Parts: sequence; structure tokens; C-alpha cells
Amino acid sequence: MNNNISAKTSNGLTVGTCMGISIASVLSWTTWHNIWWCILHSGLGWCYVIYYIIKYIY
Repeated sequence: MNNNISAKTSNGLTVGTCMGISIASVLSWTTWHNIWWCILHSGLGWCYVIYYIIKYIY
């Protein structure tokens, strides 16, 4: 049963992360019309995900 909860949390984290980074990239593109800002905001999104994992999961 514990594996089922872990799988749901992991799957939710993955879906939420991809959705959030996608939204950040699209909003960045529509605001700045520059691929470098889009890449920067996507990278910052992943930095936050790594921070969250280190801070709250481990």
C-alpha cells in the first residue's frame, strides 16, 4: 500500500512539474518573445523543483 502512495506522489510531482514549467515557458514567450528568456524561466523552474525535493522530500 505504501508503494501505491509513493507512485501517486511521484506521478503527481512529475505531471505538476511539467505543467508548471510548460506554463512558465509559454508565458515567458508571450511576454518577451525571446527564446533565451523562455529557456531561462524553464531552467529556473527546474531549479525550484530540485530545491523542493532537497528541502521537503529528503
